[in-house]
Amino acid sequence: MRQLKTFFLRTYGCQMNELDSEIMVGALESRGLTRSHDEESADLLLFNTCSIRDLAERKVMGKIGQLGRSKNRRSIIGVTGCMAMAKKQSIFRKLPHVDFVLGTNNINDLNTVLDDVLSTGRQVIRVDDEFEENLNYLSASRDDPLKAFVSIIRGCDKFCTYCVVPYTRGKEVSRPPEAIEEECRQLSAKGYKEITLLGQNVNSYGKDKPEWGHLFHDLLYRLDKIDGIERIRFMTSHPCDITIELMQAISALPSLCEFVHFPLQAGSSRILRKMHRIYTLEEYLEKVALLRKIVPKASLGTDIIVGFPTETEEEFQMTCDVFRQIRYSVAFLFAYSARKGTPAFRWKDDVPEEVKQERLQRLMRIHEEICNEERQEMLGEVVEVLVERPNRDEVRLKGRTRCWKKVIFSGSSSLVGTLQQVRITGYNHQTLLGELCESVLHKACDHKST
Repeated sequence: MRQLKTFFLRTYGCQMNELDSEIMVGALESRGLTRSHDEESADLLLFNTCSIRDLAERKVMGKIGQLGRSKNRRSIIGVTGCMAMAKKQSIFRKLPHVDFVLGTNNINDLNTVLDDVLSTGRQVIRVDDEFEENLNYLSASRDDPLKAFVSIIRGCDKFCTYCVVPYTRGKEVSRPPEAIEEECRQLSAKGYKEITLLGQNVNSYGKDKPEWGHLFHDLLYRLDKIDGIERIRFMTSHPCDITIELMQAISALPSLCEFVHFPLQAGSSRILRKMHRIYTLEEYLEKVALLRKIVPKASLGTDIIVGFPTETEEEFQMTCDVFRQIRYSVAFLFAYSARKGTPAFRWKDDVPEEVKQERLQRLMRIHEEICNEERQEMLGEVVEVLVERPNRDEVRLKGRTRCWKKVIFSGSSSLVGTLQQVRITGYNHQTLLGELCESVLHKACDHKST
């Protein structure tokens, strides 16, 4: 049987895909393989794919298609992730040089599938529809020494009409709170300072296991008690499941960052109903108002799709108006693209592509205006920064605020891994520039002070 010595892995898509890649890297390294960043010489090429947007899928198909035109290539090629689930057997028809296809629910089978491919020489596919919580998260090989993704729930039960996730990730399956706590304790012992709790809808955590009596806010209170974990973030959220108990936890827990991903998707209740978002614009705005009452300094992020089927110019203007009203600090903005297998795929995609792109550019300009105003307002403000690494120039340091803002400032590399108070003195594009406060030079800051 052929022996593999090196592997190359490329990740497309969301943070959940990034975590899945870290788990697969750990599995391959435990097999004795060495990770290579040279695609040309690696024995195994692994592509962990995304299927949420048409562009992401076309990028992957184009990349892997190029490999099939190479006459000298001897690498084993595997496709994993959401595209593997969405396309399944058809990947072999379109890309016959692919050796195996591994679904999002079959990460644990990676080494077994490799053995099958190597011993038989045949193409292998594993794409189970349901996920069993059996992953060895503790074996994940992480590149970042300070910040870690931690999976708490996989899958989604919301079935938005435009979204492939319920079909590529399956139904919601929560991970036991004891296992999550143990992973976070081990991360803390290794020096990790920040964790980001991941799920297609983290706010649904525990609802599939009522016998636990342990919902998302309960988990947050539990994790806040872990010594050494200075910051806790979470994403992604669904507005329907953002509860008052969660808002109170953000206000009460020192480790929990005051940033909430609060995806709007559209500013028209008619479009929201057509998207099957399960809330009206009025209900969404009521929750935002309640959050800002309980957590006055909360910073909000959002996802928005422009050009959804039948969206009118007036309805797009409603989205713009809501965007200006809420003043999102972080926004992921997309033009609608139909995804095969979703209910919306059956509808006429009646907003011309040029109109979608023009609307997208207008919304992006509004977001940039808001961000520029926000950066101006921060001048002179003192913020808490987790120092992540030396900057590219190796003279300054780089880190992030509690609300996701990038900050660059001068300081000793000995501060990496600590929390520091930084006064904002300027900005360059999207990055804030600052200086260490004199009273906290060369020591960690009390992260409650902000």
